[in-house]
Amino acid sequence: MKVLMINGSRRENGCTHTALSLVAESLKEEGIDSEIVFVGQDAVNGKIDGLVKSLKEKCAEADGFVFGSPVYYASATGEIQVVLDRLFGAAGKELSHKPAAVVTSARRAGTTATLDILAKYPSINEMPIVTSTYWPMVHGNTPDEVMRDEEGVSVMRTLGKNLAWILKCIEAGKAAGIPQPGKSAKAQTNFIR
Repeated sequence: MKVLMINGSRRENGCTHTALSLVAESLKEEGIDSEIVFVGQDAVNGKIDGLVKSLKEKCAEADGFVFGSPVYYASATGEIQVVLDRLFGAAGKELSHKPAAVVTSARRAGTTATLDILAKYPSINEMPIVTSTYWPMVHGNTPDEVMRDEEGVSVMRTLGKNLAWILKCIEAGKAAGIPQPGKSAKAQTNFIR
């Protein structure tokens, strides 16, 4: 099994990477591989098409996901939003019914707004959202400060354990002959007459 993590930060090895790495460590302890993909400037410098194509291929192989963003201006980064907007449009089938988690990092505030934005993506694509013992956030201005956020570190580690458990439950369900739900017919209502 493998989990694909998307780091929507502008800093490849910053606080969001640190949070995702903590989740990855817990997954590894449970025998699950993971990969962190840094979207960086490719999301906004004219390389978005190639980035989304690459991510779509990775989504087809992944069993679960973690979407991460730091807080910039009290919200998720523009980079992660443009990537997820495009990715969910292009790879909905490859993402559907696979569990996902969201994480954020901040120096102080804006974390819950960022989590709300990130959670909207899996929630509209029939993806079970994995939780932890508290909102999945870490605080700190540097990776070292994040590691001193004892509660945040614990939340990330528990999130990894919970994601591993859900993945193993899905695998056990498949082995027991429990089929994945089919894609639901999507009714659309137009409120303009």
